[in-house]
Amino acid sequence: MSSDSSSSGPVAACRSCSGPAPRPFLSLGSTPVANRLLRADRLEETEASFPLEVGFCETCALAQLTYVLPAEAIFDADYPYFSSFSDMLVRHAEKHAVELIESRGLGPDSLVVEVASNDGYLLKAFVERGIPVLGIEPTPGPAAAAREVGVPTREEFFGADLARSLVAEGLRADVIIANNVMAHVPDLNSFVEGFSILLADDGLITVENPGVGALLEHTEFDTIYHEHFCYFSTIAVQALLGRHGLRLEDVEQFPELHGGTLRWRASKGDAPAGPGALAVLDAERAAGLDRFETYASFGDDVTELREQLLALLRSLKAEGKTVAAYGAAAKGATLLNSSGITTDLVDYVVDRNTHKQGRYVPGARLEIRDPAVLLTEPPDYLLILAWNVKNEIMAQQAEYQKRGGRFIVPVPRPVIL
Repeated sequence: MSSDSSSSGPVAACRSCSGPAPRPFLSLGSTPVANRLLRADRLEETEASFPLEVGFCETCALAQLTYVLPAEAIFDADYPYFSSFSDMLVRHAEKHAVELIESRGLGPDSLVVEVASNDGYLLKAFVERGIPVLGIEPTPGPAAAAREVGVPTREEFFGADLARSLVAEGLRADVIIANNVMAHVPDLNSFVEGFSILLADDGLITVENPGVGALLEHTEFDTIYHEHFCYFSTIAVQALLGRHGLRLEDVEQFPELHGGTLRWRASKGDAPAGPGALAVLDAERAAGLDRFETYASFGDDVTELREQLLALLRSLKAEGKTVAAYGAAAKGATLLNSSGITTDLVDYVVDRNTHKQGRYVPGARLEIRDPAVLLTEPPDYLLILAWNVKNEIMAQQAEYQKRGGRFIVPVPRPVIL
């Protein structure tokens, strides 16, 4: 990810094309930073909160926050996200690594660079196969975890300046991987320029991110939070890449990953996009992803979803039922805080990530506990905040369900399973 030292405030221009400020289409009120989990001894302190609003650039079709924080305010020393706690994500990453090794003919003389490499969950698959790697990860905890599993890691933000430094050290990347990071980048142009600087002339870039089309189609409003500066369509990505001498080669789609993920493949050059990419671009235009009106109607869908969820939780409470939640992810903080859900409706949250246990969800102030409590003190219902991995969670909690527990999935519409 790329750092930006600018202060908090409204966006004055599109962060991709520098056109007019994005036109707002959804406000989720003022919320705390979603991943800034609270410690028990700081619950009496007042949390800072910031406007959470998203808008659309009518010049380049990029959806983006209209009020932003600098990266340092979000990705601090306490940043709690560790990719290896998701079995599904680890399997997906290893499959990606194997495919790249085979298709690109990678070997001991190659170099794979991953931007926002987190705890090494992906790059270790290359290391285990003898492929040289470099991880770039600015948050101390995940970077240290990556080194522990043998992944060389630079603890820095990525951008054009770092790319120039790496080239000066004699490094060129045969493959650059950037998974679930481009949305987190304040300075998009420096970030993508860094790709073009560091990439070997015949190299490949792969970028994964949830697509804005799925966000709109499935009412995934909870994936909007301060950590996600942008929400990408392939239309917007192609324009961004082209600005830095990069060509969109292909687009792969993973409907079940993070609610609908796209993987964009790019290389140096100005040749036309490949046929697979052209098909996706055509489909996005047909769906209206290049028009403001499509985004404006999304706000009404979000209002309806939140009202339905609140009505369901209140009815369960009135019946004397107990409800806990699963997944202290950032999307959970957005859903809870923008809907006004606190301990009056949900008792606590459980999460496998031991780095989160014992802390509290910002804003909502729900305690984060070990999932083992679901069997020792089982709630009647479990609200799956991390709905993007609901199948994995339900499989892990088969015994809870066997004992009579039931699941609530909030997105795209609240349902009880």
